[in-house]
Amino acid sequence: MSEQDTSATLTLDALGIPYERRVYDYDPSAGKLGVAAAAALGLSPDHVLKTLMVQLDGRPACVVLPADRELDFTRVVSAFGGRKAKMLSRPDAEQRTGYRIGGVSPFGQRSTVPTAFEQCAMDGAPIVINGGAQGLLLELSPQDALTATNGITADLVKPPG
Repeated sequence: MSEQDTSATLTLDALGIPYERRVYDYDPSAGKLGVAAAAALGLSPDHVLKTLMVQLDGRPACVVLPADRELDFTRVVSAFGGRKAKMLSRPDAEQRTGYRIGGVSPFGQRSTVPTAFEQCAMDGAPIVINGGAQGLLLELSPQDALTATNGITADLVKPPG
């Protein structure tokens, strides 16, 4: 992965939001891409966040949660005030965001969609989120991530155990 700009980095630059690039060797065969990225960078998976695209009442939405946690669709519905949520298909997610799976970022998507971040990951410590290309993560403050996406925080993950 080169130090090229992506829609995500260009969006953050345009907003004047500081970030640090974290480049790693992307492994498309990894079972859990976010956990593999965290391991490749020697980071804790609770502050390396994965970006998932969901369909909420027929419309796309973006959810961002720790790489080692599972999404709870009941909580997603509650967070956005919807009725029904499911994963957006891979082709739809790629088409709507402009990013390939393994490189989907909440920043700089083709169109603005409602975005929610898992509350437990937004404790003030820097977070690391996909930067719009496979093998590129961006480290920034939780508040800056919320500002860049006009996002909300909510409980989105299944309880442990």
